[in-house]
Amino acid sequence: MQTVLALKEASYKYYGKITALDTVTLSIGLGQRIAVIGANGSGKSSLLQVLAGLIFPQKGEVFFNGAPFTEKSFKDSGFLRRFRSAVGYVFQDSDVQLFCPTVYDELIFGPLQMGMDEAEASGRAVEIMKMLNIEALRGRPPYMLSGGEKKRVAIGSILTMNPEVILLDEPTGGLDPRTQAFLVELLFTLNDAGKTIVLSTHDLALVDELQGQTAVLSELHTIERVDTADSILADEEMLLAVNLIHEHFHRHRDSAGTISHRHRHAHID
Repeated sequence: MQTVLALKEASYKYYGKITALDTVTLSIGLGQRIAVIGANGSGKSSLLQVLAGLIFPQKGEVFFNGAPFTEKSFKDSGFLRRFRSAVGYVFQDSDVQLFCPTVYDELIFGPLQMGMDEAEASGRAVEIMKMLNIEALRGRPPYMLSGGEKKRVAIGSILTMNPEVILLDEPTGGLDPRTQAFLVELLFTLNDAGKTIVLSTHDLALVDELQGQTAVLSELHTIERVDTADSILADEEMLLAVNLIHEHFHRHRDSAGTISHRHRHAHID
């Protein structure tokens, strides 16, 4: 399998002193579904941002299609265009991503920046609006959208560039159950079409639904394990150790004991 993105012993510290990633090594194959999971603050968002070329590790390397890249690489307009066309990133907070006057403008912005002519960009925007069922929002400004609508538009603004790889940071956070179900189905549809899907989450129910390779980040900001979803979810000892599940102490009239609990919440990493 062709490796499209990879980290090799990558470390990143915010302000040079707050550790986000510590010697992380991870390979992502073309066409894979991968979930990066970990407790709040473990570095999930930072890992995706490194893969997206939004931040760069102080130590270690990042690879795109087998070739290492750095901040300097993005000063090459040819490389920048190839990378941004191939790798799309959906922020956890859609308000960070949406800035154009209307939904339609959001969808054509990326393709136009990549040099696509307006007619083709418009055609893609219309196609993606149909796919995401947001045609009625075409002229709506982003601030007048619901959370679920904003998420669909944010994803649409990436899909109009037709990337090979889609990185999604906590994609189901704060969404209602119907929108969550729609998003999961969309991820499978995109993956079936050959897209590489990489998402960060602490939601173990989503990991179970996705059933892809799963990389576990520890609270020490290292990769604890990479395995199938079923193998990861069956390892309660490891999930307890990385703070993805926890034990409650229960006292009854004649006995006391602990039981593992798994929760489905939205956190900001």
